[in-house]
Amino acid sequence: MIQLLNPHSIWERLATVPQAGDGRTTALLTALTSEIPDPYTVRLFHPLPEVPAGAAERGFDVDQTNYSVVIGETLVVKWLTPPVPLPHPAPEMFAHLTSVGFTATATPYAAITRGGELLALVTRYLPGARDGWEWCAEEAAAGRTAFAGELGALAADLHAALATPSAAFPDPVRPSPARTSWPTRAEAALREALELTDGEDGEWLAARAHLLAERFRVLADHDATPLIRIHGDLHVGQILRWRDGYAVIDFDGNPTVSDTDLFQPAARDLAQLSTSLEHAGQVAIKRRGADPAEVGQWAVRATSSLEDAYIRRLHELGHARLLHDGLLRAFAAEQECRELIYAARHLPRWRYAPMGVLRSWYR
Repeated sequence: MIQLLNPHSIWERLATVPQAGDGRTTALLTALTSEIPDPYTVRLFHPLPEVPAGAAERGFDVDQTNYSVVIGETLVVKWLTPPVPLPHPAPEMFAHLTSVGFTATATPYAAITRGGELLALVTRYLPGARDGWEWCAEEAAAGRTAFAGELGALAADLHAALATPSAAFPDPVRPSPARTSWPTRAEAALREALELTDGEDGEWLAARAHLLAERFRVLADHDATPLIRIHGDLHVGQILRWRDGYAVIDFDGNPTVSDTDLFQPAARDLAQLSTSLEHAGQVAIKRRGADPAEVGQWAVRATSSLEDAYIRRLHELGHARLLHDGLLRAFAAEQECRELIYAARHLPRWRYAPMGVLRSWYR
């Protein structure tokens, strides 16, 4: 572990991203309690827990856009690779959720910036945490759906929290304008998905593009729905199952969408979470040898349970007006297009999942 003789020395060594085991991440946490030199700034959300002397560092053995280091099985430091220009949604979301008392997440401790860039985020380490794509595919293969109601309630709790005023979000609920960019955004996603999806999948998609486009019509003639700061990338991979339950993580926004409004319908989050259960079913088919017909039935039950529980909890919390469920099918169709775009641009092997879901919709 690095011994800090000069509290500024660790900051001088952050020209490159620290790696697990080199001691720089642990040393940085120690330096957060000292004077912070320019151009760095630190925003604290909760008091940092004490890092045990000689705490071990390790990385996460999962695919990530960014690089995370676990310190002493107590804290996680997520290094943005590369650093992301400000403003970034995560620090404000952390400040808001802390203020309104939302706790179904990895406790946020700090955001570290350098100049006009977000450098790192510090959160609690959740013991026994499992990635959502792992545990949800396991549930799909086993045909279990009890978890779906819990996820629906969690999503409703999150949206109710995001609709509660705070110093960070003093005006958290906004009316929807009479005209929106939603149809244009969805149609553009469909066109891009058609351009990027080749071979037999591309031919199949082109033959059914009109069916997807039909789903988007409601976006042009929707009833007014409130807008809130949604999660923006809410899928099962963002929900950890850990020792004490479930936790929603990664408030970084949707990596496949740029220049979008921060305020969106709650239905967009719910649609993405619902379709991600179907994606988990496709993972179970491909990687766990699950029966496609049985997984198809499981997906119907699981998504129905998720959405029903979400609606019930919103009613219980007095926020029923947040959901315009007539938008769910349209946003779900747009999300599948975005999954195909993501696969084409970043992870080609993922294409089987959205194509499997689309084929289940239009057998």
